Amino acid sequence: MASLKDLRNRIASVQATRKITSAMKMVAAAKLRRAQEQAVAARPFAERMERMLGALGASVQGTPGAPPLLAGTGSDQVHLVVVATADRGLCGGFNVNIVRRARVLIAKLLADGKTVKILCVGRKGRDQLRRQYGSLIVEVMEGVGKKSVAFQEADQIGEKVRRMFDAGEYDVCTIVYAKFLSAIANQVTTQQLVPAEPPVLAEGEAADDLKGAVYEYEPSEEAILEELLPRNISVQIYRALLENAASEHGSRMTAMDNATRNAGDMINKLKLTYNRTRQAMITKELIEIISGADAV
Repeated sequence: MASLKDLRNRIASVQATRKITSAMKMVAAAKLRRAQEQAVAARPFAERMERMLGALGASVQGTPGAPPLLAGTGSDQVHLVVVATADRGLCGGFNVNIVRRARVLIAKLLADGKTVKILCVGRKGRDQLRRQYGSLIVEVMEGVGKKSVAFQEADQIGEKVRRMFDAGEYDVCTIVYAKFLSAIANQVTTQQLVPAEPPVLAEGEAADDLKGAVYEYEPSEEAILEELLPRNISVQIYRALLENAASEHGSRMTAMDNATRNAGDMINKLKLTYNRTRQAMITKELIEIISGADAV
């Protein structure tokens, strides 16, 4: 049985931990609101651009002279998988779920005989993937969105992805990230960045972009696409990073709330054990005093 001093030290330690988890919960909740607003605001533009370019990609598939970023290289042998995670932990299953989906995707591609390259955005993705797929990791980018996610950071990642494509280092690029649903839920999502993939529409959903829509370009189709296609990669990465940031803060807030509650339950149990142990020691001392008095 633990001594009273050990129990007091344990109670003080858990109380200090509860203060830390409670503070982290409040900080995550404060950051979550801003991150959620940014993620929700970025969705319409990114989804519309993805939809339009996906429709154009389907229309120019196989057309001579079509931009490779839109139509692809004609092969899907080499795949670049961008795994977007956080640099820090203590956010529940946020990082683990993203890496798990990435592992499933990588294993499937390797089983199909494809060549896989991994670009890790975030330290946790690198840490969890390097033991099994360390030889496939081509680059790691840390510190992205350390204060808040900026488009310049997403554009730097997009520039890296574009340079690798222009150098012929891969044929298909896919990003894995967590889409924000609510403060307590997110959905791990895989999105193909290169070439632009036609969006999958739900039954009954309007599909005018995919069925007979005519796009007019001014000044010219080539000039617009030359500017729009590279920017689309950065926009989709920016959207993924915003969704990731909101999901991370939501997961951390939930995890720290659970940790604070568990610490409170543990403190109550320890205090009960402390009081019982103290009472037992007092009772034992009284019995010894009474027994000594009777012996005299």
